[in-house]
Order: sequence, then structure tokens, then C-alpha cells
Amino acid sequence: MDDIDNNVSDSTDQKTTEVPQEVHPDSIGVKDTIEVQVGLTNDPKKWYVIHVKTGYEGRVKSALEQRIKSLGVEDRVFDIIIPVRETINVKKGKKTKAMEKVFPGYVLVKMILDDDSWLVVRTTEGVTGFVGAGLKPTPISDREVDAIMKFVQQEQPKFKTKFSVGEAVKIIEGPFADFLGTIEAIDEEKGKVRVLVSIFDRETPVELDFLQVVKL
Repeated sequence: MDDIDNNVSDSTDQKTTEVPQEVHPDSIGVKDTIEVQVGLTNDPKKWYVIHVKTGYEGRVKSALEQRIKSLGVEDRVFDIIIPVRETINVKKGKKTKAMEKVFPGYVLVKMILDDDSWLVVRTTEGVTGFVGAGLKPTPISDREVDAIMKFVQQEQPKFKTKFSVGEAVKIIEGPFADFLGTIEAIDEEKGKVRVLVSIFDRETPVELDFLQVVKL
């Protein structure tokens, strides 16, 4: 890591516009990646974001945990987080709980970035690159990580459904069972829909639970 500062000073002389993008192994070595980040502490342990194949977040986490142990870098890679929150899915009149990824395709890794730790993470199956500014893996601050975790913990479970405004539905429960109607509004926070039902030849709005209606 002694070569890092020298390489950084050379790279800052180039007039380029840095745009956040993935970092690929062929484009730069880790020794060229570390620079002083505004708002970050001097602690060498920092949080980085890696991009992975969507849907492979859990597999990548498990594989990386195994590689960390087998390759002996526990002293440089410390924590791996996949931010998730609980949701309630409604399908065919049934509720099911599920864990939804807050940032699909991304995993947070707390590590000391050097050649060895970079290689272990980057060559893990399913990892497509580090996220950073320009060609440099850019750490995020502890405050950003704390904000993400607070969001995950404070977020109330949301109902997820495939209903859409204007869609025709049939009411299956309650005093209006077997009536047909059209969805006027959807409230995923409460798991409610407002359905326009024809009563006495007039459209009347009725608020119903997701479980009380089904698609036609």
C-alpha cells in the first residue's frame, strides 16, 4: 500500500470528468485506487459497494464469506450486508411475507482495500465490479450506511400487489361480494384499494382490503 499515494498524485493531474461507474479489474490496479475522501474517517476499514448479478446477492454473500475464510483475509474483509425489508405480497386473495432487497444488484462490504482483499472480492463468482467515481472504488461513509440501515429497520411492511388503477376486479368478500368494479385508487401502505362499484346505476367508491378483490 506504500505506492498508493504516489500513484494518486499522478492521476489527479489528468483533467477528466469523473462519473460514477463500475470498476473493472482490467482498467486499474488497487494500488491506484485509494485517495482521501471528504467526510470519511482515517479508519482504514471502509464500506464499499459491489455490483453483482441481480438475483445472486445471497449467493455472492455466501461465496464471499467462504472465500474470506479459506483465503485468510478475515483481517481485511469484515462485514457483508444485503439491505432488505419485509413486504407482504397479495396474490389470489392470499397474503405472504417476503424479504425484498432495497438495492437489487448491490452488496455492501466493509473492508481494508488492498491488492489481496480487492482480488478476493472482485474474483468472487457473481461479482461484476466495484462501484466508484471514475475508475476508482469509492468508499461510502459510515453515516450513509447508518442511514440505509435505519431506513430498512424503520420501514413498515408494504403490501405488494399487481393491481393497477383502471383494472376490472371482482369483490369476493364482504357485503358487496360478487359485485364487479373498477379500481380507482391503490394504497400499498395500508393494503387497500378503492373500487368503483355500480349501485343503483351509479358508480359508488368502496374501500376494500386487497384480500377482498381478485382480478377478472
